Amino acid sequence: MSAGNDKEHSSGKKIEEAIDVVNIEEPKKYNLYEKREKIYTRAQTGFFQKVRLYTGWPLLLGYFLLPWLNLDGRQAVFFDLPARKFHILWLTFWPQDFVLLAWALIIAAFLLFFVTTWLGRVWCGYTCPQTVWTAIFMWAEQLTEGSRNQRISLDKAPWTARKIYRKTAKHIMWLGFAFVTGFTFIGYFYGIREMTVDLFNFEVATVGAAWITFFTLATYINAGWMREQVCTHMCPYARFQSAMFDKHTLIVAYDEKRGESRGPRRRAQDPKEMGLGDCIDCNLCVQVCPTGIDIRDGLQYQCINCALCIDACDDVMKKMNYEPGLISYTTEAKQEGGHTKMLRPKLIGYGLAAFIMVMAFSIALVSTDSMTLDVIRDRSALYVKRDDGMIQNNYTLKIANKDNNPHTMTVSVEGIRGLAIEKGQRIEVGPGEVLTLPVVVTIDPVRMQGMSADIEFTVVSQDNEQVQAVRKSRFFGPSGK
Repeated sequence: MSAGNDKEHSSGKKIEEAIDVVNIEEPKKYNLYEKREKIYTRAQTGFFQKVRLYTGWPLLLGYFLLPWLNLDGRQAVFFDLPARKFHILWLTFWPQDFVLLAWALIIAAFLLFFVTTWLGRVWCGYTCPQTVWTAIFMWAEQLTEGSRNQRISLDKAPWTARKIYRKTAKHIMWLGFAFVTGFTFIGYFYGIREMTVDLFNFEVATVGAAWITFFTLATYINAGWMREQVCTHMCPYARFQSAMFDKHTLIVAYDEKRGESRGPRRRAQDPKEMGLGDCIDCNLCVQVCPTGIDIRDGLQYQCINCALCIDACDDVMKKMNYEPGLISYTTEAKQEGGHTKMLRPKLIGYGLAAFIMVMAFSIALVSTDSMTLDVIRDRSALYVKRDDGMIQNNYTLKIANKDNNPHTMTVSVEGIRGLAIEKGQRIEVGPGEVLTLPVVVTIDPVRMQGMSADIEFTVVSQDNEQVQAVRKSRFFGPSGK
């Protein structure tokens, strides 16, 4: 009995040990409401970071300098909402041209699809305003609080005069840059020079001040506090980009075959003798990543193709006397041992669609008239037979002057011999004005060749015949004799 009990006790102990092993190896459970872990990025230089400077600075300079440029006596880029005029360099758009805005947005979408299919998320890594502004805020943070390790130590340290000074300096720089950003943005709508004068005189309109405050806080929060959360949780592009990716799309990837197994070693040691790959497991690629991912875990939607991990890894490879490129721009096809195909149906389709739309948009832009005309017939009656025997049709003309100058316009109609506008029409149309004009058209019924006929209204400027518009309509009446 005792031997049997000992045997049962021994087997029971083994079962408990097995259960303990299973419990230890259970997958980690994640809390969906877990507090965000702050990312401390390490400063990094390198070839691709120089490229990012060359793409980021033009965006910054263009954004801040464009409203200060003057063309033809006005702000170069100015969205004048009260006057319903939108000045973009040498072009002026009116509300009637909003269809061109739709075209422009469609073109931008297809160009984004084309570039994403070809080069991956280069937009995010090199020219996205969120990325560029966040980089400026991170630079301010490094300038005031120090390197990555210094920032970590500072956050863990108790509050002292030194810590308060550094934190205050950082937030002053953040708020200053955020204010300049918000002020400039509203300057595109308010008038940058007028708003500057009003600001120094404390005369900025309440609405303008409210919008400046809103965009200042939005920039401060997005680029200073939220950072990578905007890219990973708020930006829709991160979610649907995978629909455009294929095996030949350019991505940032880690060469697992070359890098594994990872492990530290001295520079003089041969990794092959140690059974190791080229990755020394220094984690610098993780420390420089602005979204906090480990590129060695494979392709992830959080990756913005900024190439910080490439520059960091190449530096380590050079110090170890290894060949650079352990992390590089590549494609899945190339990683699998194949070749990257440049021309493929999806890429050609996006490119062709974008090209056709750009051409159509250019033609529409060039052929945009400075005067437009719409003709609306009075549908309450096809025609009116007057006491004097004349046949009358009533119309409403909508004349839009999209020129920056006023014009004296003459309205005429033709299509049937003897057709006339009662009392004649000579009107003044101001710049940007949409004029509604009732028109009475008459004719002797003997000149009618049928129940209806095509007619054509024409409005022409008396001071510039090139400013004109033509619109067809129909005239109804009894059958002529």
